[in-house]
Amino acid sequence: MSDVKEKITEIVQSQPDDASYEEILRELAFEHMVQRGLKDVREGRVVSNMAMEQQIRSWSK
Repeated sequence: MSDVKEKITEIVQSQPDDASYEEILRELAFEHMVQRGLKDVREGRVVSNMAMEQQIRSWSK
């Protein structure tokens, strides 16, 4: 089984028996976002806190 299928199976099986379809999808989406963020960090696609602070401040102008 591929790593992706194994991770999905692990996430689905870790959910309570009464978990809704939406709750399971939310957990899968969260895992995907975390993995994508970690990949961005490994590949150097990051923004410093200072740069982000300046960008956020520019939104309120």
